[in-house]
Amino acid sequence: MIHRLYSQLSTFKTLEFHQGLNLLISDRQVGATEKQTRNRAGKSSFVELVHFLLGANCPADGLCRRAALVDSFFGLDLDVKNSRIQVERCGNDPSRIDVYGETAEWPIPPTLTKEKSLELSNENWKKNLGKLWFELDPTKNKFCPTFRSLFCYFARNQNAGGLVEFKSQSKEQAAWDQQVAISYLLGLDWTIASEFEKLRNQEKSLKTLKAAAKDGALSDLVGSVAQLRTQLALQERQVSELRKQLAEYRVHEHYHEIEREASRLNQEILDLVNANALDTQSLTELSAIVQDEKPPTLRDLEKVYSEVGIALPQTVIHRYDDVSRFHESVVRNRKAYLEQQMLRLRQQIQDRNSKKDKLDQKRSELLHILHSYGALDHFSELQGQLGRQEASVERLRQRYQAAEMLESTKAHITAERAHLRERLRLDQSEQQQTLNEAIVAFEEISSRLYEVAGSLVVGVADAGPTFAVEIQGKSSKGIQNMQIFCFDLMMMRLCAQRGLGPGFLIHDSHLFDGVDSRQVASGLQVGREMAEHWGFQYIVTMNSDTLPESLDRRLIDECALPPVSPPCLSSLLGRSQIPVGRGSQDR
Repeated sequence: MIHRLYSQLSTFKTLEFHQGLNLLISDRQVGATEKQTRNRAGKSSFVELVHFLLGANCPADGLCRRAALVDSFFGLDLDVKNSRIQVERCGNDPSRIDVYGETAEWPIPPTLTKEKSLELSNENWKKNLGKLWFELDPTKNKFCPTFRSLFCYFARNQNAGGLVEFKSQSKEQAAWDQQVAISYLLGLDWTIASEFEKLRNQEKSLKTLKAAAKDGALSDLVGSVAQLRTQLALQERQVSELRKQLAEYRVHEHYHEIEREASRLNQEILDLVNANALDTQSLTELSAIVQDEKPPTLRDLEKVYSEVGIALPQTVIHRYDDVSRFHESVVRNRKAYLEQQMLRLRQQIQDRNSKKDKLDQKRSELLHILHSYGALDHFSELQGQLGRQEASVERLRQRYQAAEMLESTKAHITAERAHLRERLRLDQSEQQQTLNEAIVAFEEISSRLYEVAGSLVVGVADAGPTFAVEIQGKSSKGIQNMQIFCFDLMMMRLCAQRGLGPGFLIHDSHLFDGVDSRQVASGLQVGREMAEHWGFQYIVTMNSDTLPESLDRRLIDECALPPVSPPCLSSLLGRSQIPVGRGSQDR
């Protein structure tokens, strides 16, 4: 419980608290006009100071960072587990927490300063409170319940949006954090809600990747798994072949010289073949001429002479033998010449063939070398080709993996969500007794306020555990606020039974805005009875003029603290009153 709220400021009025119901009532200042409100008369400042001293962030525009207060420390005298301690914090050094009292059982002990006082960081202060009040593991943080997330249900901050709906203690609180926190406080398996959030993050990543692929931003990274599998197999084979080729590759330092010599020999051989072809044709033609070469007959001569009209005299005929012998001599000489030419041609062909055979052998030797070795530049080219191919294969492999992820993740998410739903259903079934206690407690509290009792509904959905409260007329702002009232008292009762939580519940007067005065009176009476029965402290801030007329005067006399008049902080900063800072409730 809280025993005392104090400050070094001489103008600050120390607030003393007691067990059970505490009514912190704000009165109008002496001399105040009818137009001057009490809505900022220190009541919300009280809530913000409690948060400030219990680890909340301290923004630049926060209450304790105002010029008039920044150099002043504030202190809270309260019970932490089995020890009574005092904790102090100052706006000009918000990361430091000063502690007085027994801290031997704390998981993170404070440090003894040169001044023989104890201090620790605000982060370690929150970790200690998380362990001591809520049995939290100080080492865990992601998607896990935190001290600030849980504590804010016990001291809802109007300025942080803590009075909008029962599930949310801050307008900045994420839906998953609500699920985790409420599950934890109800005694359910909160890790299931945490796993649902992890699954949602996977789904968001999947949607982002699909969207990027659809609009072309990642068009080179995705594709059909089947198509990419085929491409990958073929390109991997090409890489394997290139690697084998390079492993067997032998470099000859004179490769290009040999290559040029082989080319020269090849041309020389080709020239020889062409020359032999021409000579062979000439030889064929000479052979045909030789075969047709023979002297003319007498009849042929007579025919020649008769054709020219000359009658051959007998003397000419007698001399024909001489002519014939002459022609035979000519033919013989011509044939001998032709045969000599043919012999020369045959010898040339033979010589060329002989030279060609030698050149062929030399060329074969060079070609063997060329086939067995390679050029250095070609080797380098193959290496570059291999490097490019390997890079291409790696990109293709990444595309294949991305495509596989896209095609498989959705199925995985669907299966995992079904698995989590079943886990959630089983957990709620196993914790049915705990849920029954919460349901009954909510029904009992709401039945004291309304003719028709409200109900607490805990269910299972694809997004995780669901929590709902139902009270007839919930469209009314007043009834919505009383939903929060009933939920908080129900939660406080369950935590008190389990020895969990800070041991106190704080409600700002704004919770009763728009609530029928009869329900306000009934609510304060219910709160008092429950606080006394279950052994917790219930602190309510109220305006004196909004106290229900039907409220038992004995309750006011026994539970009201000395009126906050003049307001402890507003008197320091002027009648205009200081607006409370945003006071974001950090996690």
